[in-house]
Amino acid sequence: MTAEPSDDAAVRYRAGAAGDVAAVLDLWRRAGAHPTRTDSEPDLTRLLQHDEPALLVAEWEGRVIGSLIAGWNGWRGSLYRIAVDPALRHRGIGTELVRRAVELLRARGARRIDAFVVAADADAVAFWDRLTALGVERDSPKLRYVVEPAGEPGGSPA
Repeated sequence: MTAEPSDDAAVRYRAGAAGDVAAVLDLWRRAGAHPTRTDSEPDLTRLLQHDEPALLVAEWEGRVIGSLIAGWNGWRGSLYRIAVDPALRHRGIGTELVRRAVELLRARGARRIDAFVVAADADAVAFWDRLTALGVERDSPKLRYVVEPAGEPGGSPA
């Protein structure tokens, strides 16, 4: 990118749509997000069909520059796959995505919201550790376990 947004007003935050899927997947790759087995057009499209408001995007000059999945299962909210264009980090875009996701999930009835973070990703851990003003706190004693889809042993979990 040759130019950068000069202020928050230049960045538009909105619900993602089917037309954003390819751009979001490209953003995840450019942002160095740890790949998962669900980083595909069919899987992201399925998310939107199941829970349309779950995908939040930040857009600037018509380009997706940030994204976050705010999943709601009727019991608990979960935040997944935050990504911001590497050239535009440290401008509050990720923090604003989280703030909006928390607001959305609270409005949907979530009393508890968790975030899934790759523990080995120091930048991601540092980002989440900085969000105490939003009420985010590390829950270190917990572990995450996953059930692999039948016929797909190993690999990165979703």
